Amino acid sequence: MSSQTTVARTDTTDAHVDEEIAACLSLDSPKSFFLFAGAGSGKTRSLVAALQHVQTHLSGRLRVKGQRVGVITFTNAASDEIKRRLLFDPLIDVRTIHSFAWSLIEGLNRDIREWLRVDLEEDITKLNVEEAKGKKGTKASTDRLRKIESKNKRLQNLPNVKSFTYSPTGDNRGRDALNHSEVLQLTANFLQTKPAMQSILTGRYPILLIDESQDTNKHLIDALFAVQAKLKGKFLLGLLGDMMQRIYNDGKEGLGQGLPPDWATPGKQLNYRCPKRVVALINKVRSSTDQQHQLPISAAVDGVVRLFILPSDLANKPAAEQKISAYMSRTTGDEKWNEPKAIKTLTLEHRMAASRLGFLDAFSPLYDVEGWRTSFLQGTLPASRFFSEQVLSLVNAKHSDDPFAVARIAKAYSPRLTQEALRVAKDTQEHLKQVNASIDVLMKLWKDGADPTLLQVLRCVAEHNLLEIPESLEVSTSKASAEAAASDEDEREDRRTERALAIQAFLNAPFSQIRPMMEYLSGDAHFDTHQGVKGLEFDRVMVIMDDAEARGFLFKYEDLFGGKAAGEKTVESTKRLFYVTTSRAKESLALVAYSSAPDRVQNFVLQEEWFSPEEVVVGIPT
Repeated sequence: MSSQTTVARTDTTDAHVDEEIAACLSLDSPKSFFLFAGAGSGKTRSLVAALQHVQTHLSGRLRVKGQRVGVITFTNAASDEIKRRLLFDPLIDVRTIHSFAWSLIEGLNRDIREWLRVDLEEDITKLNVEEAKGKKGTKASTDRLRKIESKNKRLQNLPNVKSFTYSPTGDNRGRDALNHSEVLQLTANFLQTKPAMQSILTGRYPILLIDESQDTNKHLIDALFAVQAKLKGKFLLGLLGDMMQRIYNDGKEGLGQGLPPDWATPGKQLNYRCPKRVVALINKVRSSTDQQHQLPISAAVDGVVRLFILPSDLANKPAAEQKISAYMSRTTGDEKWNEPKAIKTLTLEHRMAASRLGFLDAFSPLYDVEGWRTSFLQGTLPASRFFSEQVLSLVNAKHSDDPFAVARIAKAYSPRLTQEALRVAKDTQEHLKQVNASIDVLMKLWKDGADPTLLQVLRCVAEHNLLEIPESLEVSTSKASAEAAASDEDEREDRRTERALAIQAFLNAPFSQIRPMMEYLSGDAHFDTHQGVKGLEFDRVMVIMDDAEARGFLFKYEDLFGGKAAGEKTVESTKRLFYVTTSRAKESLALVAYSSAPDRVQNFVLQEEWFSPEEVVVGIPT
């Protein structure tokens, strides 16, 4: 029997899985399950099939009782995709984990207040003990004292908070706001300790399905297991995932092991995405972790994989990566490897992509503020959104000579074109001419190919009151305020907080960096992070592995490639990340390893038989 025939006969291997899950989805005798679904196995397709089964067979009973099926997804994009496939049926409540958690606890202000009181008191006590033991006058001591003061203020203010707020995509600022971590901790605690909360959950969602369950917060997973164990006949918990794709620290280790005996454990074997060579690689990579083995479908192409090993101190890495693309084009016979936008390039850290795409100056200051990071990456941070949605749109419309677009944008955003402003204008036509004249003044900043800084653009906009400026940017709109801050040493220490310094650095960046930065943040760029592409797929993938440039500590490719023994924490976490990135490729895959010990990397991958000798290229290809 040929290997091709063997592969072809596997195309029906997973046919039973959706039927097995459908049999679990009962309101009378619910059966919880864990679905193992490796890379490219059609996990989302099985999730949608399960939900379509609910729509067909259970919708009537659920609607009579005012109940819904809950679905927790990992990203907003995944949530939107599932909603679209289910035709936005309100019976299926699809949310990200933070949104789901907040929907359970919102309004429980007295319980939230009491939990926060205990939590803050415990944190303050712990910090005081650490401060008593620690060395005074150090940065660590300063940070501890700042935290103690902040937590004491919050504790004292708790009785004055009438209701708590939370925004899954916002900054979560203000004395009544909960942060992302607190919302998950609160929900997990309430589900574990409050029977009323358990009744709320199961009464609202008799069926709860969790996508990417391996990366779902472990405390919330534990709480849901506890609810399921207590209310088996009323609550079905369905988990979908693959432990080899757990790449976040707060996921539950060993999820899927030691499940209760009455749980179903369907598994998928086929990989619909990857070429045969990539399937063989990811099987080999995970063989030392578990015994899960995937099969390619009969229509899978052979595929091409190459590992390039380069010194970590290489001077011009982007140039080397261009030569690797040219080499891949010759090796695969695929001209699109010569088109940067036809390749998905994966970096370990956002700054690596920002550097290669030319927007590092604008990116780093905002990204480095931890409290802003989530909203910034999601494109909702007011400081960056002001330039991307308002200024860039206006400038693009003017450069395109599109007066209708200019008028539309100005009408939407300019304080000078509100109904009130137009009403008080003595001559509306003259008023509109003056607004257009102000826009022309703004456009002079780009005269003769100039590239103004964000600060220059901001000050011009402020001077002419062209657009509504966010509060976080207002302090930078006048030269006088900046000069005053710089002249007084005492005041400067008070005023130039972390966020103020970040805004100052951000505004020193050239305006030309806004467009590529927003393309990247919206997912439209040909770069992404290793973590950010989980669940996605691309024809051509280049994975850049560079510990020195990434400056991370959770993932270290030097450790994975022979630097440390198997089983070490960084080795296992990096192996899982390596599995995720390599399994994105549908046709061909280029892996670029920058290393301080290229020989060790080469010896390791050949000894482990991850690659054949002809697949490993040491140095820049010619």
